[in-house]
Amino acid sequence: MMIEDEYIRLIFGLKLKQIRTEKNLSLFGLAKLTGLSKSYLNEIEKGKKYPKTDKILILSEKLETPYDHLVSLKLDKNLAPIGEILQSKILKEIPLDLFGIKENNLIDIVANAPAKVNAFISTIIKIAKNYNLTRESFFLASLRSYQEAHSNYFDDIEKDAERFAELYQLDLSKKITSTDLEEILIEEYAYTVNDNELSKHDNLGELRNIFIPKNKTLLIDKNISEAQKTFIYAKELAYNFLNINDRLFTFPWIKFENFDQVLNNFIASYFAGALIIPRKSLTEALTNFFALEEWKPLKLHQIINHYNCSQETFYQRLTNILPKYFNIKNLFFLRFTHKIKSPTYRLSKELHITQQQAPHANRNNEHYCRRWIAIKTIQDLENSSKTRATFGIQISSYVNQKNEYLVLSSATTDPFKKDINRSVSIGMLLSPHLKKKLRFFEENTFTKKLVGVTCETCAVKNCKERASEPFRLERQEKYKEIANTVEQIISSYS
Repeated sequence: MMIEDEYIRLIFGLKLKQIRTEKNLSLFGLAKLTGLSKSYLNEIEKGKKYPKTDKILILSEKLETPYDHLVSLKLDKNLAPIGEILQSKILKEIPLDLFGIKENNLIDIVANAPAKVNAFISTIIKIAKNYNLTRESFFLASLRSYQEAHSNYFDDIEKDAERFAELYQLDLSKKITSTDLEEILIEEYAYTVNDNELSKHDNLGELRNIFIPKNKTLLIDKNISEAQKTFIYAKELAYNFLNINDRLFTFPWIKFENFDQVLNNFIASYFAGALIIPRKSLTEALTNFFALEEWKPLKLHQIINHYNCSQETFYQRLTNILPKYFNIKNLFFLRFTHKIKSPTYRLSKELHITQQQAPHANRNNEHYCRRWIAIKTIQDLENSSKTRATFGIQISSYVNQKNEYLVLSSATTDPFKKDINRSVSIGMLLSPHLKKKLRFFEENTFTKKLVGVTCETCAVKNCKERASEPFRLERQEKYKEIANTVEQIISSYS
Protein backbone atom coordinates (compact mmCIF):
# COMPACT_ATOMS: atom_id res chain seq x y z
CA MET A 1 0.00 0.00 0.00
CA MET A 2 1.18 3.54 -0.71
CA ILE A 3 2.46 5.62 2.21
CA GLU A 4 -0.53 7.47 3.65
CA ASP A 5 1.00 10.98 3.25
CA GLU A 6 1.88 10.22 -0.37
CA TYR A 7 -1.65 9.02 -1.07
CA ILE A 8 -3.21 12.13 0.57
CA ARG A 9 -0.98 14.45 -1.48
CA LEU A 10 -1.82 12.70 -4.73
CA ILE A 11 -5.58 12.68 -4.09
CA PHE A 12 -5.54 16.39 -3.25
CA GLY A 13 -3.58 17.11 -6.42
CA LEU A 14 -5.97 15.06 -8.58
CA LYS A 15 -8.98 16.91 -7.14
CA LEU A 16 -7.37 20.32 -7.56
CA LYS A 17 -6.49 19.62 -11.18
CA GLN A 18 -9.99 18.31 -11.89
CA ILE A 19 -11.64 21.43 -10.38
CA ARG A 20 -9.25 23.78 -12.19
CA THR A 21 -9.91 22.03 -15.52
CA GLU A 22 -13.68 22.11 -15.01
CA LYS A 23 -13.45 25.88 -14.45
CA ASN A 24 -11.42 26.23 -17.65
CA LEU A 25 -8.38 27.61 -15.84
CA SER A 26 -4.76 27.11 -16.81
CA LEU A 27 -2.10 26.79 -14.13
CA PHE A 28 -1.07 30.33 -15.00
CA GLY A 29 -4.67 31.49 -14.60
CA LEU A 30 -5.04 29.76 -11.22
CA ALA A 31 -1.78 31.36 -10.08
CA LYS A 32 -3.08 34.83 -11.03
CA LEU A 33 -6.40 34.13 -9.33
CA THR A 34 -4.96 32.85 -6.03
CA GLY A 35 -1.66 34.71 -5.78
CA LEU A 36 0.15 31.36 -5.44
CA SER A 37 3.06 30.62 -7.74
CA LYS A 38 2.53 28.48 -10.85
CA SER A 39 5.41 26.16 -9.92
CA TYR A 40 3.95 25.66 -6.41
CA LEU A 41 0.52 24.79 -7.83
CA ASN A 42 2.13 22.41 -10.31
CA GLU A 43 3.90 20.60 -7.47
CA ILE A 44 0.57 20.29 -5.62
CA GLU A 45 -1.24 18.86 -8.64
CA LYS A 46 1.50 16.29 -9.15
CA GLY A 47 1.15 15.11 -5.58
CA LYS A 48 4.60 16.29 -4.56
CA LYS A 49 3.40 18.92 -2.07
CA TYR A 50 0.42 19.34 0.22
CA PRO A 51 -0.62 22.95 0.92
CA LYS A 52 -0.93 24.35 4.40
CA THR A 53 -4.32 25.30 5.80
CA ASP A 54 -4.13 28.97 4.81
CA LYS A 55 -3.31 28.02 1.21
CA ILE A 56 -6.21 25.55 1.10
CA LEU A 57 -8.53 28.29 2.32
CA ILE A 58 -7.36 30.55 -0.53
CA LEU A 59 -7.92 27.79 -3.09
CA SER A 60 -11.35 27.04 -1.62
CA GLU A 61 -12.43 30.66 -1.79
CA LYS A 62 -11.11 31.48 -5.26
CA LEU A 63 -12.35 28.21 -6.80
CA GLU A 64 -15.68 28.51 -5.00
CA THR A 65 -15.31 24.98 -3.69
CA PRO A 66 -16.08 23.90 -0.11
CA TYR A 67 -12.99 23.44 2.03
CA ASP A 68 -14.24 20.04 3.23
CA HIS A 69 -14.57 18.83 -0.36
CA LEU A 70 -10.97 19.79 -1.13
CA VAL A 71 -9.48 17.98 1.86
CA SER A 72 -11.77 14.95 1.65
CA LEU A 73 -10.17 11.73 0.38
CA LYS A 74 -13.39 10.84 -1.43
CA LEU A 75 -13.04 11.09 -5.20
CA ASP A 76 -15.74 11.84 -7.74
CA LYS A 77 -17.13 8.84 -9.61
CA ASN A 78 -14.96 9.37 -12.69
CA LEU A 79 -11.77 9.27 -10.59
CA ALA A 80 -12.81 6.69 -8.00
CA PRO A 81 -11.12 3.71 -9.73
CA ILE A 82 -7.79 5.57 -9.61
CA GLY A 83 -8.20 6.04 -5.87
CA GLU A 84 -8.86 2.33 -5.48
CA ILE A 85 -5.77 1.47 -7.51
CA LEU A 86 -3.60 3.87 -5.50
CA GLN A 87 -4.85 2.50 -2.18
CA SER A 88 -4.48 -1.12 -3.25
CA LYS A 89 -1.23 -3.09 -3.41
CA ILE A 90 -1.13 -3.15 -7.19
CA LEU A 91 1.55 -0.45 -7.62
CA LYS A 92 3.73 -2.37 -5.17
CA GLU A 93 3.00 -5.74 -6.75
CA ILE A 94 3.60 -4.73 -10.37
CA PRO A 95 7.32 -5.38 -10.97
CA LEU A 96 7.86 -1.91 -12.44
CA ASP A 97 11.60 -1.93 -11.77
CA LEU A 98 12.09 -4.92 -14.10
CA PHE A 99 11.03 -2.70 -16.99
CA GLY A 100 12.89 0.43 -15.89
CA ILE A 101 9.82 2.23 -14.53
CA LYS A 102 9.83 4.03 -11.20
CA GLU A 103 6.64 4.28 -9.16
CA ASN A 104 6.98 8.07 -9.04
CA ASN A 105 6.99 8.19 -12.84
CA LEU A 106 3.74 6.25 -12.90
CA ILE A 107 2.21 8.62 -10.35
CA ASP A 108 3.23 11.57 -12.53
CA ILE A 109 1.44 9.97 -15.48
CA VAL A 110 -1.69 9.52 -13.36
CA ALA A 111 -1.51 13.12 -12.17
CA ASN A 112 -0.99 14.54 -15.67
CA ALA A 113 -3.88 12.73 -17.37
CA PRO A 114 -6.17 11.30 -14.66
CA ALA A 115 -9.27 10.88 -16.83
CA LYS A 116 -7.39 9.05 -19.61
CA VAL A 117 -5.49 6.88 -17.15
CA ASN A 118 -8.74 6.11 -15.36
CA ALA A 119 -10.34 5.01 -18.64
CA PHE A 120 -7.29 2.89 -19.45
CA ILE A 121 -7.28 1.23 -16.01
CA SER A 122 -11.01 0.55 -16.22
CA THR A 123 -10.50 -1.06 -19.63
CA ILE A 124 -7.70 -3.29 -18.33
CA ILE A 125 -9.85 -4.34 -15.35
CA LYS A 126 -12.78 -5.23 -17.65
CA ILE A 127 -10.52 -7.22 -19.97
CA ALA A 128 -9.03 -9.05 -16.99
CA LYS A 129 -12.49 -9.95 -15.71
CA ASN A 130 -13.76 -11.06 -19.14
CA TYR A 131 -10.76 -13.32 -19.65
CA ASN A 132 -10.67 -14.49 -16.04
CA LEU A 133 -7.09 -13.28 -15.57
CA THR A 134 -5.78 -14.05 -12.10
CA ARG A 135 -3.07 -12.47 -10.00
CA GLU A 136 -0.96 -15.55 -10.74
CA SER A 137 -1.40 -15.27 -14.51
CA PHE A 138 -0.57 -11.54 -14.33
CA PHE A 139 2.68 -12.24 -12.47
CA LEU A 140 3.61 -15.07 -14.83
CA ALA A 141 2.96 -12.82 -17.83
CA SER A 142 5.23 -10.19 -16.24
CA LEU A 143 7.93 -12.79 -15.71
CA ARG A 144 7.65 -14.00 -19.32
CA SER A 145 8.00 -10.43 -20.57
CA TYR A 146 11.12 -10.06 -18.43
CA GLN A 147 12.59 -13.27 -19.83
CA GLU A 148 11.74 -12.32 -23.40
CA ALA A 149 13.25 -8.84 -22.96
CA HIS A 150 16.58 -10.53 -22.12
CA SER A 151 16.26 -13.30 -24.76
CA ASN A 152 15.93 -15.59 -21.73
CA TYR A 153 19.67 -15.50 -21.10
CA PHE A 154 21.16 -14.24 -17.81
CA ASP A 155 24.93 -14.23 -17.77
CA ASP A 156 25.20 -13.40 -14.07
CA ILE A 157 23.27 -16.54 -13.09
CA GLU A 158 25.34 -18.63 -15.51
CA LYS A 159 28.53 -17.38 -13.84
CA ASP A 160 27.07 -17.99 -10.36
CA ALA A 161 26.38 -21.62 -11.27
CA GLU A 162 29.92 -22.06 -12.61
CA ARG A 163 31.40 -20.36 -9.54
CA PHE A 164 29.37 -22.69 -7.31
CA ALA A 165 30.66 -25.75 -9.20
CA GLU A 166 34.24 -24.54 -8.82
CA LEU A 167 33.88 -23.83 -5.09
CA TYR A 168 32.40 -27.26 -4.40
CA GLN A 169 34.55 -29.20 -6.87
CA LEU A 170 31.74 -30.38 -9.12
CA ASP A 171 33.01 -31.66 -12.46
CA LEU A 172 30.66 -30.05 -15.00
CA SER A 173 31.97 -32.28 -17.78
CA LYS A 174 30.27 -35.22 -16.04
CA LYS A 175 26.64 -35.92 -15.15
CA ILE A 176 25.62 -34.16 -11.91
CA THR A 177 23.79 -36.50 -9.55
CA SER A 178 21.41 -35.94 -6.65
CA THR A 179 23.96 -37.57 -4.34
CA ASP A 180 26.53 -34.92 -5.28
CA LEU A 181 24.13 -32.11 -4.41
CA GLU A 182 22.53 -33.69 -1.34
CA GLU A 183 25.94 -33.96 0.28
CA ILE A 184 26.49 -30.22 -0.13
CA LEU A 185 23.02 -29.40 1.20
CA ILE A 186 23.60 -31.46 4.33
CA GLU A 187 27.27 -30.71 5.03
CA GLU A 188 27.44 -27.07 3.95
CA TYR A 189 23.94 -25.77 4.64
CA ALA A 190 22.84 -28.06 7.49
CA TYR A 191 19.80 -29.44 5.68
CA THR A 192 17.81 -32.44 6.84
CA VAL A 193 16.24 -34.43 4.00
CA ASN A 194 13.10 -36.46 4.75
CA ASP A 195 11.54 -38.63 2.06
CA ASN A 196 8.89 -40.30 4.22
CA GLU A 197 6.63 -37.51 5.49
CA LEU A 198 4.89 -36.55 2.24
CA SER A 199 3.70 -40.09 1.58
CA LYS A 200 1.70 -39.97 4.82
CA HIS A 201 -0.63 -37.33 3.37
CA ASP A 202 -2.92 -38.48 0.54
CA ASN A 203 -3.87 -34.95 -0.49
CA LEU A 204 -0.24 -33.96 -1.18
CA GLY A 205 0.19 -36.30 -4.11
CA GLU A 206 0.98 -33.48 -6.55
CA LEU A 207 3.73 -31.92 -4.39
CA ARG A 208 7.31 -32.92 -5.02
CA ASN A 209 8.80 -31.17 -2.03
CA ILE A 210 8.18 -28.83 0.92
CA PHE A 211 10.91 -26.76 2.56
CA ILE A 212 10.57 -25.91 6.26
CA PRO A 213 12.84 -22.90 6.89
CA LYS A 214 12.74 -22.99 10.71
CA ASN A 215 14.90 -26.11 10.92
CA LYS A 216 16.03 -26.41 7.29
CA THR A 217 14.10 -29.58 6.66
CA LEU A 218 13.43 -30.59 3.07
CA LEU A 219 10.49 -32.95 2.68
CA ILE A 220 10.78 -34.71 -0.65
CA ASP A 221 8.56 -37.24 -2.42
CA LYS A 222 10.30 -40.60 -2.40
CA ASN A 223 8.79 -41.57 -5.76
CA ILE A 224 10.28 -38.77 -7.83
CA SER A 225 12.85 -39.57 -10.49
CA GLU A 226 16.56 -39.07 -10.10
CA ALA A 227 16.42 -36.10 -12.50
CA GLN A 228 13.61 -34.43 -10.54
CA LYS A 229 15.43 -34.92 -7.25
CA THR A 230 18.62 -33.44 -8.70
CA PHE A 231 16.71 -30.39 -9.97
CA ILE A 232 15.05 -29.82 -6.58
CA TYR A 233 18.39 -30.04 -4.78
CA ALA A 234 19.96 -27.65 -7.27
CA LYS A 235 17.18 -25.11 -6.66
CA GLU A 236 17.67 -25.36 -2.89
CA LEU A 237 21.40 -24.78 -3.35
CA ALA A 238 20.60 -21.73 -5.48
CA TYR A 239 18.44 -20.19 -2.73
CA ASN A 240 21.27 -20.64 -0.23
CA PHE A 241 24.26 -19.81 -2.44
CA LEU A 242 22.59 -16.67 -3.81
CA ASN A 243 21.27 -15.66 -0.37
CA ILE A 244 17.64 -15.62 -1.49
CA ASN A 245 15.30 -15.47 1.49
CA ASP A 246 12.02 -14.31 -0.05
CA ARG A 247 11.12 -17.59 -1.67
CA LEU A 248 8.48 -20.21 -2.32
CA PHE A 249 8.42 -23.25 -0.05
CA THR A 250 6.77 -25.89 -2.22
CA PHE A 251 7.35 -27.31 -5.68
CA PRO A 252 5.15 -26.86 -7.55
CA TRP A 253 4.00 -23.78 -5.70
CA ILE A 254 0.58 -23.64 -4.06
CA LYS A 255 0.66 -19.98 -3.02
CA PHE A 256 2.88 -16.92 -3.19
CA GLU A 257 2.91 -13.63 -1.33
CA ASN A 258 4.44 -11.27 -3.90
CA PHE A 259 6.08 -11.04 -7.31
CA ASP A 260 9.59 -11.27 -5.86
CA GLN A 261 8.88 -14.85 -4.81
CA VAL A 262 7.84 -15.70 -8.38
CA LEU A 263 10.95 -14.01 -9.76
CA ASN A 264 13.23 -15.70 -7.22
CA ASN A 265 11.72 -19.07 -8.10
CA PHE A 266 12.69 -18.40 -11.72
CA ILE A 267 16.23 -17.38 -10.70
CA ALA A 268 16.67 -20.56 -8.63
CA SER A 269 15.28 -22.68 -11.49
CA TYR A 270 17.59 -20.99 -14.00
CA PHE A 271 20.57 -21.63 -11.69
CA ALA A 272 19.55 -25.29 -11.41
CA GLY A 273 19.33 -25.64 -15.19
CA ALA A 274 22.71 -23.95 -15.66
CA LEU A 275 24.32 -26.26 -13.09
CA ILE A 276 22.81 -29.50 -14.38
CA ILE A 277 23.22 -28.60 -18.08
CA PRO A 278 26.36 -26.42 -18.23
CA ARG A 279 26.47 -23.93 -21.08
CA LYS A 280 29.97 -24.92 -22.22
CA SER A 281 29.27 -28.61 -22.70
CA LEU A 282 25.82 -28.05 -24.20
CA THR A 283 27.17 -25.47 -26.65
CA GLU A 284 29.90 -27.88 -27.77
CA ALA A 285 27.41 -30.76 -28.13
CA LEU A 286 24.96 -28.66 -30.16
CA THR A 287 27.73 -27.31 -32.38
CA ASN A 288 28.71 -30.87 -33.30
CA PHE A 289 25.09 -31.91 -33.72
CA PHE A 290 24.24 -29.00 -36.03
CA ALA A 291 27.28 -29.86 -38.14
CA LEU A 292 25.92 -33.33 -39.00
CA GLU A 293 25.22 -33.80 -42.69
CA GLU A 294 22.18 -35.98 -41.99
CA TRP A 295 19.37 -35.67 -39.47
CA LYS A 296 20.09 -38.23 -36.73
CA PRO A 297 17.53 -38.05 -33.90
CA LEU A 298 19.45 -40.67 -31.93
CA LYS A 299 22.33 -38.19 -31.60
CA LEU A 300 19.96 -35.63 -30.08
CA HIS A 301 18.67 -38.21 -27.60
CA GLN A 302 22.26 -39.02 -26.66
CA ILE A 303 22.89 -35.35 -25.91
CA ILE A 304 19.79 -35.19 -23.68
CA ASN A 305 20.74 -38.41 -21.90
CA HIS A 306 24.21 -37.04 -21.17
CA TYR A 307 22.58 -34.78 -18.58
CA ASN A 308 20.66 -35.74 -15.46
CA CYS A 309 17.54 -33.83 -16.49
CA SER A 310 13.95 -34.15 -17.63
CA GLN A 311 12.84 -33.50 -21.20
CA GLU A 312 11.28 -30.22 -20.06
CA THR A 313 14.45 -28.99 -18.33
CA PHE A 314 16.48 -29.74 -21.48
CA TYR A 315 14.04 -28.00 -23.84
CA GLN A 316 13.88 -24.97 -21.57
CA ARG A 317 17.68 -24.89 -21.40
CA LEU A 318 17.72 -24.69 -25.19
CA THR A 319 15.79 -21.41 -24.93
CA ASN A 320 18.74 -20.00 -22.94
CA ILE A 321 21.53 -21.30 -25.16
CA LEU A 322 20.21 -21.10 -28.74
CA PRO A 323 19.59 -17.31 -28.79
CA LYS A 324 22.89 -16.48 -27.09
CA TYR A 325 25.38 -18.85 -28.69
CA PHE A 326 23.79 -19.72 -32.03
CA ASN A 327 21.88 -16.50 -32.74
CA ILE A 328 18.68 -18.56 -33.11
CA LYS A 329 16.40 -16.00 -31.53
CA ASN A 330 13.05 -16.47 -33.21
CA LEU A 331 11.84 -19.41 -31.19
CA PHE A 332 9.12 -20.52 -28.80
CA PHE A 333 8.71 -23.02 -25.98
CA LEU A 334 5.36 -24.67 -25.21
CA ARG A 335 4.09 -27.10 -22.61
CA PHE A 336 0.73 -28.79 -23.18
CA THR A 337 -1.20 -30.95 -20.72
CA HIS A 338 -4.03 -33.34 -21.50
CA LYS A 339 -6.34 -35.44 -19.36
CA ILE A 340 -6.97 -38.80 -20.97
CA LYS A 341 -10.26 -38.89 -22.95
CA SER A 342 -10.74 -35.14 -22.50
CA PRO A 343 -11.43 -33.09 -25.68
CA THR A 344 -9.34 -30.25 -24.26
CA TYR A 345 -5.60 -29.69 -24.51
CA ARG A 346 -4.29 -26.98 -22.20
CA LEU A 347 -1.33 -24.75 -23.00
CA SER A 348 0.10 -24.50 -19.48
CA LYS A 349 3.43 -22.80 -20.19
CA GLU A 350 4.83 -20.70 -23.02
CA LEU A 351 7.78 -18.50 -23.87
CA HIS A 352 8.43 -16.52 -27.06
CA ILE A 353 11.83 -15.09 -27.89
CA THR A 354 12.20 -12.03 -30.17
CA GLN A 355 8.89 -12.37 -32.02
CA GLN A 356 5.41 -13.16 -30.76
CA GLN A 357 5.13 -16.41 -32.67
CA ALA A 358 1.93 -18.40 -32.77
CA PRO A 359 0.55 -20.08 -30.84
CA HIS A 360 -0.35 -18.32 -27.60
CA ALA A 361 -2.46 -19.52 -24.71
CA ASN A 362 -6.10 -19.07 -25.69
CA ARG A 363 -8.54 -17.68 -23.11
CA ASN A 364 -11.67 -18.26 -25.19
CA ASN A 365 -11.82 -22.03 -24.67
CA GLU A 366 -11.17 -22.60 -28.35
CA HIS A 367 -9.64 -25.81 -29.69
CA TYR A 368 -5.92 -25.69 -30.47
CA CYS A 369 -4.95 -27.00 -33.89
CA ARG A 370 -4.75 -30.80 -33.74
CA ARG A 371 -2.09 -30.80 -36.47
CA TRP A 372 0.55 -29.43 -34.11
CA ILE A 373 3.32 -31.88 -33.28
CA ALA A 374 2.93 -30.83 -29.63
CA ILE A 375 -0.52 -32.41 -29.58
CA LYS A 376 0.35 -35.33 -31.87
CA THR A 377 3.14 -36.54 -29.55
CA ILE A 378 0.61 -36.67 -26.69
CA GLN A 379 -1.79 -38.63 -28.90
CA ASP A 380 1.01 -41.00 -29.92
CA LEU A 381 1.86 -41.52 -26.25
CA GLU A 382 -1.75 -42.31 -25.36
CA ASN A 383 -2.12 -44.68 -28.32
CA SER A 384 1.08 -46.54 -27.49
CA SER A 385 1.32 -49.55 -25.24
CA LYS A 386 4.79 -48.46 -24.17
CA THR A 387 5.42 -46.19 -21.19
CA ARG A 388 8.49 -44.38 -22.45
CA ALA A 389 8.40 -40.87 -23.92
CA THR A 390 7.30 -40.24 -27.50
CA PHE A 391 9.12 -37.84 -29.79
CA GLY A 392 8.24 -35.98 -32.94
CA ILE A 393 9.51 -33.32 -35.32
CA GLN A 394 7.78 -31.47 -38.13
CA ILE A 395 7.74 -28.28 -40.14
CA SER A 396 4.64 -26.32 -39.18
CA SER A 397 3.47 -24.02 -41.97
CA TYR A 398 0.81 -21.60 -40.79
CA VAL A 399 -2.11 -21.12 -43.18
CA ASN A 400 -2.29 -17.64 -44.75
CA GLN A 401 1.09 -16.76 -43.22
CA LYS A 402 4.63 -16.79 -44.57
CA ASN A 403 6.21 -18.15 -41.39
CA GLU A 404 7.22 -21.77 -41.02
CA TYR A 405 8.72 -23.36 -37.92
CA LEU A 406 10.82 -26.44 -37.29
CA VAL A 407 9.24 -27.87 -34.15
CA LEU A 408 10.63 -30.61 -31.89
CA SER A 409 8.35 -32.16 -29.30
CA SER A 410 8.32 -34.93 -26.72
CA ALA A 411 5.51 -36.25 -24.52
CA THR A 412 5.51 -38.10 -21.20
CA THR A 413 3.03 -39.05 -18.54
CA ASP A 414 2.73 -36.74 -15.55
CA PRO A 415 4.06 -38.76 -12.60
CA PHE A 416 2.13 -36.68 -10.07
CA LYS A 417 -1.26 -36.30 -11.73
CA LYS A 418 -3.40 -39.30 -12.54
CA ASP A 419 -4.43 -39.73 -16.19
CA ILE A 420 -2.56 -36.58 -17.22
CA ASN A 421 -0.04 -36.50 -20.07
CA ARG A 422 2.04 -33.57 -21.21
CA SER A 423 4.30 -32.50 -24.02
CA VAL A 424 7.09 -29.95 -24.29
CA SER A 425 8.05 -28.40 -27.60
CA ILE A 426 10.53 -25.96 -28.99
CA GLY A 427 9.86 -24.25 -32.32
CA MET A 428 12.42 -22.35 -34.41
CA LEU A 429 11.54 -19.98 -37.23
CA LEU A 430 12.73 -21.45 -40.54
CA SER A 431 14.83 -18.47 -41.55
CA PRO A 432 17.78 -18.55 -43.97
CA HIS A 433 20.02 -18.25 -40.91
CA LEU A 434 18.54 -21.37 -39.28
CA LYS A 435 18.72 -23.39 -42.50
CA LYS A 436 22.37 -22.45 -42.83
CA LYS A 437 23.07 -23.20 -39.16
CA LEU A 438 21.50 -26.69 -39.35
CA ARG A 439 23.71 -28.42 -41.87
CA PHE A 440 21.43 -31.48 -41.91
CA PHE A 441 18.36 -29.47 -42.84
CA GLU A 442 16.60 -30.50 -46.04
CA GLU A 443 12.99 -29.60 -46.85
CA ASN A 444 12.06 -33.20 -47.67
CA THR A 445 13.69 -34.63 -44.52
CA PHE A 446 10.86 -33.56 -42.22
CA THR A 447 7.10 -33.90 -42.49
CA LYS A 448 5.49 -30.56 -43.32
CA LYS A 449 2.02 -29.81 -41.96
CA LEU A 450 -0.28 -26.94 -42.84
CA VAL A 451 -1.52 -25.78 -39.46
CA GLY A 452 -3.79 -23.17 -37.92
CA VAL A 453 -3.92 -21.65 -34.45
CA THR A 454 -7.35 -22.68 -33.22
CA CYS A 455 -9.99 -24.68 -35.10
CA GLU A 456 -12.44 -21.81 -34.68
CA THR A 457 -10.15 -19.44 -36.63
CA CYS A 458 -8.55 -21.91 -39.06
CA ALA A 459 -8.84 -21.67 -42.85
CA VAL A 460 -7.43 -25.13 -43.63
CA LYS A 461 -9.87 -26.87 -45.98
CA ASN A 462 -11.09 -30.46 -45.47
CA CYS A 463 -9.14 -30.88 -42.23
CA LYS A 464 -9.73 -34.38 -40.86
CA GLU A 465 -8.24 -33.45 -37.47
CA ARG A 466 -10.60 -30.49 -36.97
CA ALA A 467 -12.21 -30.47 -33.50
CA SER A 468 -14.56 -27.55 -34.15
CA GLU A 469 -16.01 -25.67 -37.10
CA PRO A 470 -14.29 -22.37 -38.01
CA PHE A 471 -17.26 -20.24 -36.90
CA ARG A 472 -15.12 -17.26 -35.85
CA LEU A 473 -13.39 -17.19 -39.21
CA GLU A 474 -16.71 -17.56 -41.02
CA ARG A 475 -18.17 -14.68 -39.02
CA GLN A 476 -15.19 -12.47 -39.92
CA GLU A 477 -15.59 -13.35 -43.60
CA LYS A 478 -19.32 -12.58 -43.42
CA TYR A 479 -18.71 -9.14 -41.92
CA LYS A 480 -16.01 -8.48 -44.52
CA GLU A 481 -18.42 -9.29 -47.35
CA ILE A 482 -21.07 -7.02 -45.83
CA ALA A 483 -18.53 -4.19 -45.51
CA ASN A 484 -17.47 -4.63 -49.16
CA THR A 485 -21.09 -4.58 -50.35
CA VAL A 486 -21.83 -1.42 -48.34
CA GLU A 487 -18.72 0.24 -49.78
CA GLN A 488 -19.82 -0.66 -53.34
CA ILE A 489 -23.27 0.78 -52.73
CA ILE A 490 -21.82 4.02 -51.34
CA SER A 491 -19.47 4.29 -54.33
CA SER A 492 -22.32 3.75 -56.82
CA TYR A 493 -24.19 6.75 -55.38
CA SER A 494 -21.17 9.02 -55.29
